Amino acid sequence: MGTVAGGDRDHEPQFTRPIGNLTAAVGREAVLACTVDHLGNHRVGWLRAEDQTVLSLHTSMVSHNPRITLTHDNYQSWQLHIRQVKESDKGCYMCQVNTKVMKKQIGCLDVHVPPDFLVGDTSGDMAVQEGDNATMICKATGNPQPRVTWKREDGQKILQRRGLRDTVEVDILAGEEMHFWKVDRRQMGSYLCIASNEVPPAVSKRVYLAVNFAPVIKVPNQLLGAPLYTTVTLECHVEAFPNTINYWVKNRQEMLLNGSKYAVWENQTGYYKVVMWLSILTFRPTDIGTYNCISTNSLGKAEGTLRLYGLADTSASESSKSKSTTTVESSAASLQFSPSIIALALAIAFLQLCRHIPLKLS
Repeated sequence: MGTVAGGDRDHEPQFTRPIGNLTAAVGREAVLACTVDHLGNHRVGWLRAEDQTVLSLHTSMVSHNPRITLTHDNYQSWQLHIRQVKESDKGCYMCQVNTKVMKKQIGCLDVHVPPDFLVGDTSGDMAVQEGDNATMICKATGNPQPRVTWKREDGQKILQRRGLRDTVEVDILAGEEMHFWKVDRRQMGSYLCIASNEVPPAVSKRVYLAVNFAPVIKVPNQLLGAPLYTTVTLECHVEAFPNTINYWVKNRQEMLLNGSKYAVWENQTGYYKVVMWLSILTFRPTDIGTYNCISTNSLGKAEGTLRLYGLADTSASESSKSKSTTTVESSAASLQFSPSIIALALAIAFLQLCRHIPLKLS
């Protein structure tokens, strides 16, 4: 064993400071330092403490792992470098000096791992019948152990049932499992499972909950009156999932289609809501009657009823009334300015009066 520069045979080697414990994130570099004074002719070695695997012996590397290297500072400070740290590098490392009674000290490496989902233990998209129970599960790994939270993707509150009639709304739910008791259609939508710990980045998974139920139709205005020869629009609101086939019929006979007479269209306003419209482009007397909006899917069928009647043309009525008033006023005006007619009327009135007055003879 050769003499080491800077050695001192008159003193026993001593560790001048502890290695200490170190934390490194996956992919970073970790450096464990072992500082020895009065090394003399002794040698320093690095080992894995758990299984006593020799990594280095003095200035020579024993490990064949290219990520692990050794440096030293004038044979005093011996650094074990672990590049591109992996989760498998987590553990304790031992620095030894081959004195008569071997001297050693230990330092431990904790590897922080960003969160990731356990695919086999995490829920995918699901579909349930309205009124059934459902559970979403989201399991994640990482170091430190990730915290799992749930939120709705659309920013709305999460609806949770506490009883048959009691519900609460929350922005976020914590925990790996989210339970739905007697699922309500309002709970349909996309949910985000978010796993986070001290190591970026946080991860999220989207889980879609579909709630299946038969169509329900609501009619805002079941009885509608409109002036003839105008455009009239009928409206129905549909709630259903899965998606429906929607159409209109008149007097429970003909199906009404887009064309020169009718305009038919609809708009989806939510996960399970659709608004249906029917416009009669020129409302004629033959269009008066009963109209039905019908919606059907694999779970059932629903229909709404609207009754349409015509209103009188108020503008024509007002015009006729105005003409009548004008005629009466014109007649009165002509009487006022005709002296012969006035004189004749006075003479007739005087004669009628005389018939009723008896004559007195003196």
